[in-house]
Amino acid sequence: MALQDSKTSKLDMYQNLKTRIHRRLIERLDLANIDTIDKSILTSEIGRAVAALIEEEGIPLNQVERDSLIVDIQHETFGLGPLEPFLADPDISDILVNRYNQVFIEKLGKLHPVDVHFRDDNHLLQIIDRIVSKVGRRIDESSPYVDARLPDGSRVNAIIPPLALDGPVLSIRRFGVEPLKISDILNFGSLNKNMAAILEGCVKTRCNILISGGTGTGKTTLLNILSEFIPHGERIITIEDSAELMLKQDHVVRLETRPPNIEGKGDITQRDLVRNALRMRPDRIIVGEVRGGEALDMLQAMNTGHDGSLSTIHSNSSRDALARLGTMVLMSGLELPERAIREQIASAIQLVIQVVRFSDGSRKIASISEITGMEGDTIVMQDIFVYKRKGVASDGTILGDFSATGVRPRFMDKFKVSGIDVSGHIFEATNE
Repeated sequence: MALQDSKTSKLDMYQNLKTRIHRRLIERLDLANIDTIDKSILTSEIGRAVAALIEEEGIPLNQVERDSLIVDIQHETFGLGPLEPFLADPDISDILVNRYNQVFIEKLGKLHPVDVHFRDDNHLLQIIDRIVSKVGRRIDESSPYVDARLPDGSRVNAIIPPLALDGPVLSIRRFGVEPLKISDILNFGSLNKNMAAILEGCVKTRCNILISGGTGTGKTTLLNILSEFIPHGERIITIEDSAELMLKQDHVVRLETRPPNIEGKGDITQRDLVRNALRMRPDRIIVGEVRGGEALDMLQAMNTGHDGSLSTIHSNSSRDALARLGTMVLMSGLELPERAIREQIASAIQLVIQVVRFSDGSRKIASISEITGMEGDTIVMQDIFVYKRKGVASDGTILGDFSATGVRPRFMDKFKVSGIDVSGHIFEATNE
């Protein structure tokens, strides 16, 4: 108990010292001109200033402690404070701050608590405000939650009291500086070569694709990867709540929604942007995630010449994804018969990809399914490839195989007309 108290006391002393030096540093800095100074020069100068302030404090520190304090204060001044080291680790995919003194990270698919915390709620609020203000968003009691992004494209969600009962909450979904490619997820075992060849062909032949999955399954990552196959000569318009997609093509127009202002006016929704995108001569429209009334406009766009469009949706199965899509169409405010909605969906979408994250942290494509039309009031869908789970290894790794179902998809005719050579043998069912 005494050891724990001593450790806490030392941590409090360190935090107090860091706070004092940081406050004195801010008083000395010319904040108006900071953005005009080269970052490497600025970092060096701040390092010297902090070293001088440490000397003035007169507290004895060894070289390791001094270096650590200088780095922490630099992070405090320009970065995300105690979270900054996690942003430098490419293996960390999520940073989750439940309270100022409780932080979790997801590393290689597994959640871990970390011995890092903020000074108090106000300290965490300062970091949140620094993030959201850089992208023109705001967070306060009148607007107590916000979606934003970091300069590297990582997605940020923050929610504060009175909605968050235990203090501010911050969630950061990391994205790599370089987006993954199809070869990367092949190496990860998220799909096999036959599935990759089919997905490449479907994008190139302008099939409309819906990617379905739960939170953290890698829907946006897969959407980014599939966009790699879009020809460079096409005009692509992306529509997102918080910009995450990193397309490599030259002809890309990125649109992002806008929240209401302090008077509760001026918001621009995804539906507004989809409608506007139709007037911008798009070859393809990519909606980062369909979640509301924009579903109707997206389906109509797919049915009126804007084929080759892609989007994601939260759902636990391919069949549930279509049901959710139908519900979202009703959110547009138009009273359409259920059959008419299903006909729109069956006509607009050719392929549904279901992605899953398993208990071992691995993410896999659980199924690739083709929509073939309607039978009565039911949308007909057939699985082309599925992942068959077989068990769990002694180390917790999920065991299973990808296999074809034996169904030859109708879009193979489009492949042939487009000159894409894919052997029909890859659809032969695996004998087990």
